[in-house]
Amino acid sequence: MGAKKTDTWSAAEVLKRLKELGSEDNRAGMARFGIDIDNAFGVPLSVLRPFAREIGKSPKLAKDLWASGCHEARLVAILITPPKDLTDDQAIAWIEDIQSWDLCDQLTNVLARREGSASLIEGLAGDDREFVRRAGFALIAWRVVHAKTSPDDEFLGYFDLIRQTATDDRNFVWKAVHWALRQIGKRSATLHGPALALGEELAASGDKTARKIGRETVKELSSDKVRVRLGLT
Repeated sequence: MGAKKTDTWSAAEVLKRLKELGSEDNRAGMARFGIDIDNAFGVPLSVLRPFAREIGKSPKLAKDLWASGCHEARLVAILITPPKDLTDDQAIAWIEDIQSWDLCDQLTNVLARREGSASLIEGLAGDDREFVRRAGFALIAWRVVHAKTSPDDEFLGYFDLIRQTATDDRNFVWKAVHWALRQIGKRSATLHGPALALGEELAASGDKTARKIGRETVKELSSDKVRVRLGLT
């Protein structure tokens, strides 16, 4: 099928193409990585990205694709939504629908590129639902990458959230907390020391999950690779 103009794609046509691109082998691989495949065709992200570029940006089509409930259609929906069009209400509604870490991480990757997305972090991170909470910390991690003009004080302000949530032993939560803390520590020389100190604090915790987060954080932030990149050696 040749390339089509964005406004000629319908949700039904996208779903038809996704079904053609899927495979049972890929579905099995997704399941091994902890992805919910109940409504998935088995199309890898490496295929979805160029397909999304072929479709082009289309917030309206994205909403129709999300409503389909298909896993890959929702990934495409995220990829064809410009950050400026991802409103707070839409982002939260989509996050509350999510039951897979890959959707969570891709959505927060787009959200982090939008000005003002930091205002959502506290509410998301404080939510008890596993993937909503993960979204809060994934958003922190992605803002480290994308929020180039934000001051270091923003990221120091997340330490209490990290400290409070470091004992949540749910797999997709603690890994996101760990990710956020490591990313903060690698953002700048100014943030490296405080993030490393928090890692050391958690490594000495009486809680097993906090210790695991702390030890892995200290290991990475103390590495020569990180220290050289930040000009600390």
